[in-house]
Amino acid sequence: MIIKKIINYIYGYLRIIVEGYYIERFINICRNKKYMMWNIKRVNDIRLTLNVEIKHYKEICKIAKKTQCKVKIKAKRGLPFLISKYKKRKLFAIFLILIISTIFLSSNFVWNIEIVEENGLEMEHIMEDISVAGLKIGEMKSKIDTKEIINKVRLNRDDIAWMGIELKGTNAIVKLVKAEEKPEMIAEDEYCNIVSTKNGVITKITAQDGTANVKVGDTVSEGDVLINGWMEGKYTGIRYVHAKGEIEARVWYTKSKTIEYNATEKHNTGNVKTNYGIKINNFKINFPKGVSNFKFYDTIENENKIKLFSNFYLPISIIKTTYQEYEEVQKTYSVEEAKALGIQEIEEELEKEIENKDKIVNKNINTYENENSIDIYVTYEVLENIGTNEKIVF
Repeated sequence: MIIKKIINYIYGYLRIIVEGYYIERFINICRNKKYMMWNIKRVNDIRLTLNVEIKHYKEICKIAKKTQCKVKIKAKRGLPFLISKYKKRKLFAIFLILIISTIFLSSNFVWNIEIVEENGLEMEHIMEDISVAGLKIGEMKSKIDTKEIINKVRLNRDDIAWMGIELKGTNAIVKLVKAEEKPEMIAEDEYCNIVSTKNGVITKITAQDGTANVKVGDTVSEGDVLINGWMEGKYTGIRYVHAKGEIEARVWYTKSKTIEYNATEKHNTGNVKTNYGIKINNFKINFPKGVSNFKFYDTIENENKIKLFSNFYLPISIIKTTYQEYEEVQKTYSVEEAKALGIQEIEEELEKEIENKDKIVNKNINTYENENSIDIYVTYEVLENIGTNEKIVF
């Protein structure tokens, strides 16, 4: 909202008085035409005041005439009117030249870095890596070697399939394509075993090519060979193959949680306090409004960078700090309530980890009551395919 106010001040606006018996109709027509109106205040049943943009004033007058209302300008506000008022004064001319010079000089630097990641796939710490490679806020554009930065970032990371940097105005647009993690592919003509990816108990094993190394009922650990990549014939001896087969096993997922009978919970009260500040490059100025007097609160800070055009950012940001009050509420659970809560939370976590929930064959819950809490253990038994190919190295 404060950014809109700054933009309106730069372009200028009018404070007008509208008077007539059909004010509601006048407002509705203006809104249907999407004319920007704000700070609307009703004086009485037939009179109100509001702010409008200069460019829509003539059209608004036509609408007023059509709805039998009268329009009068109450005040002219904003930079254009300030310029008009002080255009003959030397101090203002100097001030204007200073602003224009500052904007011109700032155009030689990068004041915003925009990360564009394909399909919204976020990469951890990518901004830090870009900064270390040489692309930083406040860096002179002539000193930025985009190819060198791209090479440095890609050398340090293996999760980037493609990267590009485009400098537009004072904005650096970094485009990234995340590399997909794919299992190692073993060609059909290469020899390999099938090994276990998890601990479990074999429930089914069928060797299409190769020799089964385990049988139904055997307990296996991660990395154990399930189907050997070789076959032995009575007359042919041992020959190596690309092992193929299907292996299913019972595997277990276990999680635990402790629930206190007397817990402290956070409840938002709905009370908020907002402070604003301005940041010029790395120098921050807080507008004096005082800190929050809430006893308990969360602090949320948002930074909105000011730009003149789509890719022309200024080294100025508006900092909005919001304090959200909460109260600490003491919650007392019975043994059964604590047990039900813990089981529900664990089950939600477990079901996020299990890909095929239809293969869950058993659920086991154990609880241990303490003086002030209850320990809960939940185990899911799942049927899964646990085999993967592993190349045979001679």
